[in-house]
Amino acid sequence: MTATTLSLHSRPLSQIEAFGLLERSLLFAELSNVAYLRPENATATAEKIGLDQAEFIDRDGSQAFIFETDIDCVVACRGTEPNEWNDIKADIDAVSVAAETIGRVHRGFKKEVDDLWPILEQRLISNQKTLWFCGHSLGGAMAAICAGRCYLSHIESMPKGLFTYGSPRVGNMRYVNHVQLEYFRWVNNNDIVTHVPPSWMNYRHTGQEMYINAYGRVREMTGWQRTKDRWRGLVMGIKQGKIDSFADHSIDLYIAAILAGLEKEREGAMDAKSANAVNKAAAAELNPAEITE
Repeated sequence: MTATTLSLHSRPLSQIEAFGLLERSLLFAELSNVAYLRPENATATAEKIGLDQAEFIDRDGSQAFIFETDIDCVVACRGTEPNEWNDIKADIDAVSVAAETIGRVHRGFKKEVDDLWPILEQRLISNQKTLWFCGHSLGGAMAAICAGRCYLSHIESMPKGLFTYGSPRVGNMRYVNHVQLEYFRWVNNNDIVTHVPPSWMNYRHTGQEMYINAYGRVREMTGWQRTKDRWRGLVMGIKQGKIDSFADHSIDLYIAAILAGLEKEREGAMDAKSANAVNKAAAAELNPAEITE
């Protein structure tokens, strides 16, 4: 865990709901990154963009931040830290178990949320602000489970949106579709974590996929185009002396790609394919019942 603050590209907050899709995506990607910092440094970093209220929740290694303004409340779950055995154990414990709702869920991810949820639920029980969830890697899986649990709790405000980056699959078809939730799921080219646990174990993704291609651009692609793009990313990675499947999982790459897309959007220079992917996602009436992978 780093001991420094981060430089953020997100502009100071007024109301998150007023942001465009890419601007929101950048904000939540950066907060997912901030969640890896030490509590005091995360608080100082979030304050730079107006999130002047912050609380760190930690129970048996399951960790999340609650960042707030007078209008918004953001829960950012902390992702996998390679030197934390609790995180590694959660990632590899891929046996599915009966969920607290319906269907079956990843046992390791469920255990992480089971540890955290009583504190988080109590903290959010009377929340009247617009509620958002986000996370990277393991944090994305935890955020997805937590957002779903809000619908079964006495929390007064239901989640407005869920944004994840490099998230693994969390449950079977019945589980991932048990709530109506606006969910944007970012996937960077060959990011290996987005392919685990494997679909042959009956794990599924849901939500609106936002795909970043091998060149770092947001794209909507057919299955064949995606296959070619993944091979392209693999070859490009080899030429750069890196294993693309692991390198693509970096939250920094997600942030860089979203920021580049946002800057082009602001300049009016976004190419047609990128603009189409973003506009289609932003305008879509999301149907959580539709399995995407």
